[in-house]
Amino acid sequence: MRKVLLCEPNISEGRDLAVVEEVAAQVRSVPGVRLIDYSSDPDHNRSVFTYLGDPEDVLEATKRLAVKAFELIDMSQHHGSHPRQGAVDVAAFIPVRGVETAEAVEISRRFGRFVGELGVPVYYYEDAATRSERKSLPDIRKGEYEALADKLARPEWAPDEGPAVFNARSGALVTGSRFPLVAFNVNLRTTDASIADRIAKAVRHVSGGFRFVRALGLPLEDKGLVQVSMNFLNYTKTPLPRVLEAIRTEAGRYGVTIAGAELVGPVPLGVLEDVARYYLQVHDFSTEQIIELALID
Repeated sequence: MRKVLLCEPNISEGRDLAVVEEVAAQVRSVPGVRLIDYSSDPDHNRSVFTYLGDPEDVLEATKRLAVKAFELIDMSQHHGSHPRQGAVDVAAFIPVRGVETAEAVEISRRFGRFVGELGVPVYYYEDAATRSERKSLPDIRKGEYEALADKLARPEWAPDEGPAVFNARSGALVTGSRFPLVAFNVNLRTTDASIADRIAKAVRHVSGGFRFVRALGLPLEDKGLVQVSMNFLNYTKTPLPRVLEAIRTEAGRYGVTIAGAELVGPVPLGVLEDVARYYLQVHDFSTEQIIELALID
């Protein structure tokens, strides 16, 4: 069975699409790696790439992506609504087929060592974390780029790889291996960012919401909307429809309606299985009923 590893790097550029295309070209330059999706958000000023292939090929593609991103992105000039602390902010390696978690962790650490040798501080998270207080991405990224110089000066925040020195141009990178994360955003018909903040607080785990949801409220100034931006850490234990309906109810308290929602990047088929079961009320629906899947070897 052919091994398949997936990687999802996030870079801190979502406005200059020429830069994004140059970074994407680095992934395409590696034979055997398939770039299945990449998307940019100008309000977030962030782009997300998703590609897969043999673990060694995926590692090579991620190295090339990082080198180009560090060359083209200057974090000292970066502004956007999404939390970030590095030009390549995070790179997650996700087992898909024939790859154990231990192998994905090792690939992520080889990537981390490579980036560290380029002079960029690196932190390991999730399954690759070396310390319990660094397992969570929000915990590592607290204070963002603007707090990074002070953080690196503290012994408890010495990086796992690279120098404990502030790199003003590239910031710091977080990498590791994790369960497939689903990025799901809900846009609201209001310009009042405090409403998005309050709804995000209601649904995220750390403030009493759903166990596997991280959320924050963001303004979408170009669209005249606000957004509840979410990461689902385990969609099998916290289904998307359940959270969407909670957001709809919370928004109604403020006289606000949902303008739309978005999935950022590819998602596991199981996510859509939950959607069909919930909204079609076909409670025993299975992805095995999908004709096209039967055609895949």
